[in-house]
Amino acid sequence: MSSATLTKAPDRAKVTAWLQNYGVYLAVVVLLLFNVVFTENFLSAANFRTQLVQAAPVCIVALGMALVIGTEGIDLSVGSVMAIAAALIPLYLGAGPLMAIIVAVIAGVVSGLFSGYLVAYLGIQPIIATLALLVGGRGLALVIAHGQLVQLHNREFLELGTGDFLGVPIMVIVAGVLAVLAGLVVQRTTFGRHLVAVGGNRAASTLAGLPVKRVLISVYVISGALAAIAGVLATSRLAASDPSDVGLLMELSAITAVVVGGTPLTGGRVRVLGTVFGALLMQLVQATLIKHNLPDSTAQMVQAAIIVVAVYVARERSSR
Repeated sequence: MSSATLTKAPDRAKVTAWLQNYGVYLAVVVLLLFNVVFTENFLSAANFRTQLVQAAPVCIVALGMALVIGTEGIDLSVGSVMAIAAALIPLYLGAGPLMAIIVAVIAGVVSGLFSGYLVAYLGIQPIIATLALLVGGRGLALVIAHGQLVQLHNREFLELGTGDFLGVPIMVIVAGVLAVLAGLVVQRTTFGRHLVAVGGNRAASTLAGLPVKRVLISVYVISGALAAIAGVLATSRLAASDPSDVGLLMELSAITAVVVGGTPLTGGRVRVLGTVFGALLMQLVQATLIKHNLPDSTAQMVQAAIIVVAVYVARERSSR
Protein backbone atom coordinates (compact mmCIF):
# COMPACT_ATOMS: atom_id res chain seq x y z
CA MET A 1 0.00 0.00 0.00
CA SER A 2 1.44 3.39 -1.01
CA SER A 3 2.20 6.16 1.46
CA ALA A 4 -0.37 8.37 -0.33
CA THR A 5 -3.08 5.81 0.35
CA LEU A 6 -2.05 5.51 3.99
CA THR A 7 -2.20 9.28 4.36
CA LYS A 8 -5.57 9.53 2.64
CA ALA A 9 -7.24 6.93 4.88
CA PRO A 10 -6.54 8.74 8.19
CA ASP A 11 -7.61 12.05 6.62
CA ARG A 12 -10.91 10.53 5.54
CA ALA A 13 -11.40 9.07 9.01
CA LYS A 14 -10.79 12.48 10.57
CA VAL A 15 -13.31 14.13 8.24
CA THR A 16 -15.89 11.46 9.01
CA ALA A 17 -15.36 11.84 12.75
CA TRP A 18 -15.57 15.63 12.48
CA LEU A 19 -18.81 15.44 10.52
CA GLN A 20 -20.39 13.14 13.10
CA ASN A 21 -19.27 15.34 15.99
CA TYR A 22 -19.88 18.79 14.54
CA GLY A 23 -21.76 18.37 11.25
CA VAL A 24 -25.17 19.19 12.75
CA TYR A 25 -23.90 22.50 14.14
CA LEU A 26 -22.37 23.44 10.78
CA ALA A 27 -25.61 22.50 8.99
CA VAL A 28 -27.68 24.72 11.32
CA VAL A 29 -25.31 27.66 10.79
CA VAL A 30 -25.32 27.21 6.99
CA LEU A 31 -29.12 26.99 6.91
CA LEU A 32 -29.46 30.07 9.08
CA LEU A 33 -27.13 32.04 6.79
CA PHE A 34 -29.05 30.84 3.74
CA ASN A 35 -32.32 32.05 5.22
CA VAL A 36 -30.88 35.37 6.32
CA VAL A 37 -29.85 36.05 2.72
CA PHE A 38 -32.67 34.45 0.73
CA THR A 39 -35.74 34.27 2.98
CA GLU A 40 -37.84 37.37 3.46
CA ASN A 41 -38.49 38.50 7.06
CA PHE A 42 -36.48 35.59 8.45
CA LEU A 43 -34.72 37.76 11.02
CA SER A 44 -37.94 38.93 12.64
CA ALA A 45 -38.50 38.12 16.31
CA ALA A 46 -41.89 36.60 15.47
CA ASN A 47 -40.28 34.14 13.05
CA PHE A 48 -37.61 33.05 15.51
CA ARG A 49 -40.28 32.53 18.14
CA THR A 50 -42.31 30.40 15.73
CA GLN A 51 -39.33 28.25 14.78
CA LEU A 52 -38.36 27.60 18.41
CA VAL A 53 -41.92 26.86 19.50
CA GLN A 54 -42.44 24.39 16.66
CA ALA A 55 -39.12 22.68 17.37
CA ALA A 56 -39.78 22.37 21.13
CA PRO A 57 -42.02 19.23 21.10
CA VAL A 58 -39.67 17.44 18.69
CA CYS A 59 -36.73 18.35 20.91
CA ILE A 60 -38.46 17.03 24.04
CA VAL A 61 -39.39 13.72 22.43
CA ALA A 62 -35.94 13.41 20.84
CA LEU A 63 -34.26 13.72 24.25
CA GLY A 64 -36.05 10.59 25.44
CA MET A 65 -35.38 8.88 22.13
CA ALA A 66 -31.65 9.64 22.47
CA LEU A 67 -31.52 7.83 25.81
CA VAL A 68 -33.30 4.81 24.33
CA ILE A 69 -31.04 4.72 21.28
CA GLY A 70 -28.07 5.07 23.62
CA THR A 71 -28.96 1.58 24.91
CA GLU A 72 -29.12 0.28 21.32
CA GLY A 73 -32.91 0.44 21.39
CA ILE A 74 -35.64 2.36 19.58
CA ASP A 75 -39.00 3.75 20.64
CA LEU A 76 -41.59 3.89 17.89
CA SER A 77 -44.44 4.54 20.33
CA VAL A 78 -43.71 8.19 21.18
CA GLY A 79 -46.25 9.62 18.73
CA SER A 80 -48.99 7.38 20.06
CA VAL A 81 -48.07 8.27 23.65
CA MET A 82 -48.49 11.93 22.71
CA ALA A 83 -51.94 11.08 21.32
CA ILE A 84 -52.91 9.25 24.53
CA ALA A 85 -51.83 12.26 26.59
CA ALA A 86 -53.86 14.55 24.34
CA ALA A 87 -56.93 12.33 24.69
CA LEU A 88 -56.73 12.30 28.49
CA ILE A 89 -56.39 16.09 28.93
CA PRO A 90 -60.10 16.99 28.40
CA LEU A 91 -61.23 14.22 30.75
CA TYR A 92 -59.34 15.63 33.74
CA LEU A 93 -59.07 19.32 32.90
CA GLY A 94 -62.15 20.00 35.00
CA ALA A 95 -60.11 19.05 38.09
CA GLY A 96 -57.52 21.63 37.14
CA PRO A 97 -54.62 21.83 34.66
CA LEU A 98 -52.15 20.28 37.11
CA MET A 99 -54.29 17.18 37.56
CA ALA A 100 -54.74 16.80 33.80
CA ILE A 101 -50.99 17.11 33.23
CA ILE A 102 -50.16 14.61 35.99
CA VAL A 103 -52.59 12.04 34.57
CA ALA A 104 -51.16 12.50 31.08
CA VAL A 105 -47.57 12.06 32.27
CA ILE A 106 -48.54 8.99 34.32
CA ALA A 107 -50.03 7.52 31.14
CA GLY A 108 -46.68 8.13 29.43
CA VAL A 109 -44.83 6.44 32.29
CA VAL A 110 -47.14 3.41 32.14
CA SER A 111 -46.63 3.18 28.37
CA GLY A 112 -42.86 3.28 28.90
CA LEU A 113 -43.10 0.59 31.57
CA PHE A 114 -45.00 -1.62 29.14
CA SER A 115 -42.42 -1.22 26.37
CA GLY A 116 -39.49 -1.47 28.78
CA TYR A 117 -40.82 -4.67 30.33
CA LEU A 118 -41.20 -6.30 26.91
CA VAL A 119 -37.62 -5.36 26.03
CA ALA A 120 -35.88 -5.97 29.36
CA TYR A 121 -37.68 -9.01 30.74
CA LEU A 122 -39.23 -10.75 27.75
CA GLY A 123 -36.30 -10.10 25.43
CA ILE A 124 -38.48 -8.75 22.62
CA GLN A 125 -36.69 -6.60 20.07
CA PRO A 126 -37.29 -2.90 20.80
CA ILE A 127 -38.62 -2.19 17.31
CA ILE A 128 -41.26 -4.92 17.72
CA ALA A 129 -42.12 -4.07 21.32
CA THR A 130 -42.70 -0.40 20.60
CA LEU A 131 -44.36 -1.07 17.24
CA ALA A 132 -47.18 -2.75 19.16
CA LEU A 133 -47.81 0.44 21.11
CA LEU A 134 -47.37 2.57 17.99
CA VAL A 135 -50.36 0.80 16.45
CA GLY A 136 -52.45 0.13 19.53
CA GLY A 137 -51.69 3.35 21.39
CA ARG A 138 -53.25 5.69 18.86
CA GLY A 139 -56.25 3.40 18.61
CA LEU A 140 -56.60 3.58 22.39
CA ALA A 141 -56.35 7.37 22.25
CA LEU A 142 -59.13 7.53 19.67
CA VAL A 143 -61.30 5.25 21.81
CA ILE A 144 -60.72 7.48 24.87
CA ALA A 145 -61.66 10.57 22.86
CA HIS A 146 -64.53 8.79 21.06
CA GLY A 147 -62.79 9.72 17.83
CA GLN A 148 -63.62 13.40 18.28
CA LEU A 149 -61.65 16.63 18.41
CA VAL A 150 -62.36 18.51 21.64
CA GLN A 151 -61.85 22.27 21.90
CA LEU A 152 -60.15 23.42 25.12
CA HIS A 153 -60.89 26.71 26.87
CA ASN A 154 -59.02 26.54 30.20
CA ARG A 155 -56.89 29.68 30.14
CA GLU A 156 -54.27 28.38 32.57
CA PHE A 157 -53.71 25.26 30.52
CA LEU A 158 -53.60 27.14 27.22
CA GLU A 159 -50.98 29.45 28.69
CA LEU A 160 -48.49 26.56 28.50
CA GLY A 161 -48.63 26.59 24.72
CA THR A 162 -48.97 30.30 24.07
CA GLY A 163 -47.56 32.07 27.13
CA ASP A 164 -44.17 33.65 27.79
CA PHE A 165 -41.89 34.03 30.77
CA LEU A 166 -39.60 37.05 30.55
CA GLY A 167 -40.27 37.14 26.83
CA VAL A 168 -39.34 33.48 26.22
CA PRO A 169 -42.10 31.03 25.21
CA ILE A 170 -42.93 28.61 28.02
CA MET A 171 -42.67 25.67 25.62
CA VAL A 172 -39.10 26.65 24.77
CA ILE A 173 -38.22 27.05 28.45
CA VAL A 174 -39.57 23.58 29.21
CA ALA A 175 -37.58 22.07 26.34
CA GLY A 176 -34.43 23.90 27.47
CA VAL A 177 -34.76 22.77 31.09
CA LEU A 178 -35.37 19.17 30.04
CA ALA A 179 -32.33 19.29 27.73
CA VAL A 180 -30.12 20.52 30.58
CA LEU A 181 -31.45 17.79 32.88
CA ALA A 182 -30.87 15.14 30.21
CA GLY A 183 -27.31 16.37 29.72
CA LEU A 184 -26.63 16.23 33.45
CA VAL A 185 -28.09 12.71 33.70
CA VAL A 186 -25.92 11.42 30.87
CA GLN A 187 -22.71 13.18 31.85
CA ARG A 188 -22.81 13.40 35.65
CA THR A 189 -24.77 10.45 37.06
CA THR A 190 -24.11 6.76 37.63
CA PHE A 191 -27.29 6.00 35.69
CA GLY A 192 -25.87 7.84 32.68
CA ARG A 193 -22.66 5.83 32.80
CA HIS A 194 -24.63 2.60 33.12
CA LEU A 195 -26.80 3.63 30.16
CA VAL A 196 -23.78 4.14 27.91
CA ALA A 197 -22.19 0.90 29.11
CA VAL A 198 -25.34 -1.12 28.43
CA GLY A 199 -25.58 0.35 24.94
CA GLY A 200 -21.92 -0.32 24.26
CA ASN A 201 -21.98 -3.97 25.31
CA ARG A 202 -25.02 -5.40 27.04
CA ALA A 203 -23.49 -8.82 27.65
CA ALA A 204 -20.37 -7.37 29.26
CA SER A 205 -22.52 -5.04 31.36
CA THR A 206 -24.50 -8.02 32.65
CA LEU A 207 -21.32 -9.92 33.53
CA ALA A 208 -20.01 -6.81 35.30
CA GLY A 209 -23.07 -6.80 37.53
CA LEU A 210 -24.65 -3.63 36.16
CA PRO A 211 -28.45 -3.28 36.56
CA VAL A 212 -29.11 -3.83 32.86
CA LYS A 213 -32.83 -4.54 33.10
CA ARG A 214 -33.44 -1.56 35.38
CA VAL A 215 -31.56 0.72 32.98
CA LEU A 216 -33.54 -0.55 30.00
CA ILE A 217 -36.90 -0.07 31.71
CA SER A 218 -35.84 3.38 32.96
CA VAL A 219 -34.97 4.75 29.51
CA TYR A 220 -38.32 3.66 28.08
CA VAL A 221 -40.15 5.16 31.07
CA ILE A 222 -38.28 8.44 30.57
CA SER A 223 -39.05 8.37 26.85
CA GLY A 224 -42.74 7.78 27.56
CA ALA A 225 -42.88 10.57 30.14
CA LEU A 226 -41.18 13.06 27.82
CA ALA A 227 -43.49 12.08 24.95
CA ALA A 228 -46.47 12.70 27.24
CA ILE A 229 -45.10 16.13 28.18
CA ALA A 230 -44.68 16.94 24.49
CA GLY A 231 -48.26 15.79 23.92
CA VAL A 232 -49.49 18.10 26.69
CA LEU A 233 -47.63 21.08 25.22
CA ALA A 234 -48.78 20.33 21.66
CA THR A 235 -52.39 20.06 22.86
CA SER A 236 -52.09 23.33 24.75
CA ARG A 237 -50.69 25.10 21.71
CA LEU A 238 -53.48 23.78 19.47
CA ALA A 239 -56.12 24.67 22.10
CA ALA A 240 -57.71 21.35 21.18
CA SER A 241 -57.36 17.65 21.87
CA ASP A 242 -57.00 15.85 18.55
CA PRO A 243 -55.62 12.30 19.06
CA SER A 244 -55.84 11.57 15.36
CA ASP A 245 -53.25 14.25 14.59
CA VAL A 246 -51.17 15.01 17.71
CA GLY A 247 -47.83 13.23 17.52
CA LEU A 248 -48.39 11.90 14.02
CA LEU A 249 -45.00 10.76 12.59
CA MET A 250 -43.27 12.23 15.66
CA GLU A 251 -41.24 9.04 16.07
CA LEU A 252 -39.60 9.67 12.70
CA SER A 253 -38.81 13.30 13.50
CA ALA A 254 -37.33 12.33 16.87
CA ILE A 255 -35.18 9.53 15.45
CA THR A 256 -33.95 11.88 12.73
CA ALA A 257 -32.98 14.55 15.28
CA VAL A 258 -31.09 11.98 17.36
CA VAL A 259 -29.22 10.40 14.44
CA VAL A 260 -28.37 13.72 12.80
CA GLY A 261 -27.21 14.96 16.20
CA GLY A 262 -24.49 12.30 16.28
CA THR A 263 -25.94 9.58 18.51
CA PRO A 264 -25.22 6.27 16.74
CA LEU A 265 -28.01 3.73 16.29
CA THR A 266 -25.59 1.10 17.53
CA GLY A 267 -25.78 2.57 21.04
CA GLY A 268 -23.02 3.25 23.55
CA ARG A 269 -23.15 7.01 23.16
CA VAL A 270 -25.65 9.82 23.76
CA ARG A 271 -25.21 13.35 22.44
CA VAL A 272 -27.76 15.59 24.10
CA LEU A 273 -26.65 18.92 22.63
CA GLY A 274 -26.40 17.34 19.20
CA THR A 275 -29.95 16.05 19.59
CA VAL A 276 -31.21 19.56 20.41
CA PHE A 277 -29.50 20.96 17.32
CA GLY A 278 -30.80 18.03 15.29
CA ALA A 279 -34.36 19.02 16.23
CA LEU A 280 -33.61 22.63 15.29
CA LEU A 281 -32.11 21.52 11.98
CA MET A 282 -35.18 19.47 11.05
CA GLN A 283 -37.45 22.41 11.87
CA LEU A 284 -35.30 24.82 9.85
CA VAL A 285 -35.26 22.47 6.87
CA GLN A 286 -39.04 22.18 6.87
CA ALA A 287 -39.57 25.91 7.42
CA THR A 288 -37.09 26.84 4.69
CA LEU A 289 -38.76 24.63 2.10
CA ILE A 290 -42.23 25.89 3.04
CA LYS A 291 -41.15 29.53 2.92
CA HIS A 292 -39.80 28.92 -0.57
CA ASN A 293 -43.13 27.44 -1.70
CA LEU A 294 -42.04 23.82 -1.78
CA PRO A 295 -44.59 21.21 -0.62
CA ASP A 296 -44.37 19.32 2.66
CA SER A 297 -43.72 16.12 0.72
CA THR A 298 -40.45 17.64 -0.46
CA ALA A 299 -39.49 18.35 3.14
CA GLN A 300 -40.09 14.70 3.98
CA MET A 301 -37.85 13.57 1.11
CA VAL A 302 -35.10 15.96 2.23
CA GLN A 303 -35.47 14.63 5.77
CA ALA A 304 -35.06 11.09 4.44
CA ALA A 305 -31.91 12.10 2.57
CA ILE A 306 -30.48 13.68 5.73
CA ILE A 307 -31.12 10.45 7.65
CA VAL A 308 -29.30 8.41 5.00
CA VAL A 309 -26.27 10.73 5.08
CA ALA A 310 -26.17 10.77 8.89
CA VAL A 311 -26.40 6.98 9.15
CA TYR A 312 -23.72 6.59 6.46
CA VAL A 313 -21.34 8.92 8.31
CA ALA A 314 -21.94 7.03 11.56
CA ARG A 315 -21.38 3.70 9.80
CA GLU A 316 -18.18 4.89 8.20
CA ARG A 317 -16.81 5.94 11.57
CA SER A 318 -17.82 2.76 13.40
CA SER A 319 -16.23 0.57 10.74
CA ARG A 320 -12.81 2.13 11.32
